Amino acid sequence: MLVDYIPIGIMIVFGVAFGVFMSKASEWLGPKNPNDVKQSIYESGMEPVRSARERMSIKYYMVAMLFIIFDIEVVFLYPWAVNFKQLGMFGLIEMFIFIVILMLGFVYVWKKGALKWD
Repeated sequence: MLVDYIPIGIMIVFGVAFGVFMSKASEWLGPKNPNDVKQSIYESGMEPVRSARERMSIKYYMVAMLFIIFDIEVVFLYPWAVNFKQLGMFGLIEMFIFIVILMLGFVYVWKKGALKWD
């Protein structure tokens, strides 16, 4: 039983070793001529106008967390779609209940104003 996992382990070891080797090869063989322009902060093609230590609004984090929560919930739709015919009517009803609960949560978050960027 455990012997079946040896090829996966070998692939993981080779994958990690290749990643580490390529990172170190770039570091060892790459050009090293830093200057002030190359060491300056660069963000989205524009000069930074504020400090990186500035506080962000809590609404930014709320929207990010809500996006992650609802995005992860949508991932549960894929296995259901793959096994749709095998699950039959029972699977359809269960997924309908799941989507209704998900929509109720979304409507609740919307009514509370968590998605407003005022």
